[in-house]
Amino acid sequence: MLQLSEIYIYPVKSLGGISLSKAQVTDRGLAHDRRWMLVDENGRFLSQREFPQLAIFQTAFEGNSLKIKNKGNGHHVIFDTNEYQSDAIIVQVWDDTLQAFEVNPTTSHWFSEALDIPVKLVYMPDNIHRKTDGAYALTGEEITSFSDGYPILIIGQSSLNNLNERLAEPVGINRFRPNFVFTGGEAFEEDEWHEFHVGQVRFFGVKPCARCIMTTIDPETGNKNNKEPLLTLNKYRKAGNKILFGQNVLISQLGEVSVGDSISVLSRKKLEKFNID
Repeated sequence: MLQLSEIYIYPVKSLGGISLSKAQVTDRGLAHDRRWMLVDENGRFLSQREFPQLAIFQTAFEGNSLKIKNKGNGHHVIFDTNEYQSDAIIVQVWDDTLQAFEVNPTTSHWFSEALDIPVKLVYMPDNIHRKTDGAYALTGEEITSFSDGYPILIIGQSSLNNLNERLAEPVGINRFRPNFVFTGGEAFEEDEWHEFHVGQVRFFGVKPCARCIMTTIDPETGNKNNKEPLLTLNKYRKAGNKILFGQNVLISQLGEVSVGDSISVLSRKKLEKFNID
């Protein structure tokens, strides 16, 4: 039996995530997932790839406010989730250029001092639509938030178990920042999922997720200790020049999902070909 076992959101791109027992599925991802983002003076997004210390910023909701705590020194900042400035600024997420809105100067200053570089915390309101890659779209109208490219990432617990059996030191699922984790089934079977339901909500798996150096950063400390798990994944999860782990997912139906929901796979697609050492 396939069953949803964990749900995560990451309110601020590249900062710590939040584990949930249930979540609302919106048109651009799970509610509050990656609706905020840090940008530099040029409007380019910040991530753990260049700033691994972002991992130690912990996020938590307190009523209608989002609290962000720097686990390194215990300092925190808090702001209303509906708060943002009136003037739009241009920001960049990979190849996408779009409008966003600074939350407030005080919060931006707090992050600037913590990171020792000038940054702004920006927000994506509902009227800003960022389309997903048309090459993998279902209708051409699918949107996402400040994610790397797709609104949902799903990984099977069996896939993580398979990887950890090959590692000298096991890693947690938080290394891979999924939205959904499921139990049951074979390792990496999510690779071939096309149409599937979580509870009553319909999704489509469209593209395996290419992994990067972020997976080598310890999410608890922000330290990059070694080349794992990428080094091991490279030996058996490499397709072309990409290392794949997890499945990117598009949303076909809005609704609510909960931990414990059953998963039904309605159709499958051809598996990726992997280089095996």
